[in-house]
Amino acid sequence: MSYGTSSKVKYSPELKRKAAALLELRRRKPAPAGAQAGGGAGGYAPQSPSPAQAAFLALDAREALYGGAAGGGKSSALLMAALQHVHVPGYAALLLRRTYADLSLPGALMDRAADWLRGTDARWNAQTKTWHFPSGATLTFGYLESDNDRYRYQGSELQFVGFDEVTQFTETQYTYLASRLRRPEGMPVPLRLRAASNPGGVGHQWVYERFVAQPTDDRPYIPARLEDNPHLDHASYRESLSLLDSVTRAQLLDGDWTVTRGLLFQRQWFRVVEQAPADVQWVRYWDLAASTKTSADFTACAAVALHEGTLYVRDMIRGRWEWPDQRRVIVQTMQSEPRTRHGIEEALHGLAAVQELRRVPEIAGMALRGIKPEKDKISRALPWSQRAADGKVALVRGPWVSAFLDEVCLFDGQGRTHDDQVDTVSGGVAMVARGGSSAVGAFG
Repeated sequence: MSYGTSSKVKYSPELKRKAAALLELRRRKPAPAGAQAGGGAGGYAPQSPSPAQAAFLALDAREALYGGAAGGGKSSALLMAALQHVHVPGYAALLLRRTYADLSLPGALMDRAADWLRGTDARWNAQTKTWHFPSGATLTFGYLESDNDRYRYQGSELQFVGFDEVTQFTETQYTYLASRLRRPEGMPVPLRLRAASNPGGVGHQWVYERFVAQPTDDRPYIPARLEDNPHLDHASYRESLSLLDSVTRAQLLDGDWTVTRGLLFQRQWFRVVEQAPADVQWVRYWDLAASTKTSADFTACAAVALHEGTLYVRDMIRGRWEWPDQRRVIVQTMQSEPRTRHGIEEALHGLAAVQELRRVPEIAGMALRGIKPEKDKISRALPWSQRAADGKVALVRGPWVSAFLDEVCLFDGQGRTHDDQVDTVSGGVAMVARGGSSAVGAFG
C-alpha cells in the first residue's frame, strides 16, 4: 500500500475492492428499523462515506490513522467507524477528545453524533455521555485532559476506541487505552483502535513515527484531502486556511507531516537509558507556574547531571499547582534528595518562594538559591540542543519520557506550545555549567 500527502493516493487493489464493496453495500442495504435511511454506518449516518472514508472503514488492521489535511472528513470517518457494529449485542465503542470543551464544541464529535442519531431508535444518556442502541450496544464520549484521566477507563471492556485529533494526545494515553480493547469469547466484532488527525500538536512526532513515516499493513495511514469531502464548501474553506502562517497552512491545507515548528530538537537525537551513573551531582531547576487552570503552563522540575560529556535527565516533576502545593512538592523533594542542588527561577513569585523556603526548618541548610533567567528561551536551550544533536543527552527511562519528547520536538521559543519542560532542563544545564570549571568548559 502506498501513502503520501498527495491527493492522488494509491491504495492496494485489495483495499480498493473492499472499499468499493462497502460503498455498494451502503447503497443497497436498507437502514435498520428506527435508523436513518441511506446511512453510512449501519444505517445511522445520514451521509454515505467518501472513497477515502470507505477505504478507512474497510480496513482490517487493529490500528489505523485517517487524516492529513483539514476538511477531509476526519470526524465523520471516525464516527462512522464507531457505529459500524452497533447492531451487535454488547458492542461498546468509546470516542475521545483531549478535553471536554473540545468534545462539546458545535460541529464536533458529540454534537455531530446528536445530529445523526437524534430521531432514531438510539437513546442518549446525558449523564454518562452515552448513546444506547436497541441491540444493547453503546457509544460513549470521553476525554483525557491529563495523563491520570486514562485511569477512568481502567475497568472498561471496549471493542472500539477512537481518538479524534490524536496529535493532541500523549503516546502514553494512546497506548493505555489500547490495552482496554477486549471482547467476550465468540463476540463477532473486530477489536479496533482508530485515530484521526491533522499534522501538528503536542503528539505530532509520535503519531508521525507510528503511522506516517513508514506505514505498514498493521498500522495503515489513509491520507485525506479537502477534495475528499464532498460535503464542504472547498473554496471558502481554502480562503480561511490561506490566512494562517506558512507552517500551519502546510499542515492543514496540504496535510504535510514533514513541516513542523520545532527548531532545536529531533526525537532521534535522544538516548533512553535504564539508569544514570552512580555518584553524579544532580541539580534541579524549578520553573514555577502561577495557575491551576487547564490552559495554564505547568510547574516543572527536571533532575539534571553531567557525566563524562553526557547530559543525563533523570526524571520530570510536573503539575499545575498553586503556591501551597508547589511548596509542599518542593519541600518533599528536597527532603528526599538531600545531596541535590536546587535552583528556583525568580520570575513570577519565584523570589518570594525562595525567601519563604529558606525559613522552612525541615530543609534548613540544603542547597537552594534563586536564579534570574538570562537571555531568551532559544539561547538558553542552545547548549543542550547541540549536545543532543551529538548524541550526548540521555533520558532515564520512565513514564515522563514520551511527553517530554513530544514537547521538546515542537519547541520553537515563541510560546505557541508548552515549553516548561524545555525551560527546566535549560535552567538545570545552566546550573551545571556554573557549578565547576570543567562543567563550564563542557558547555561553554
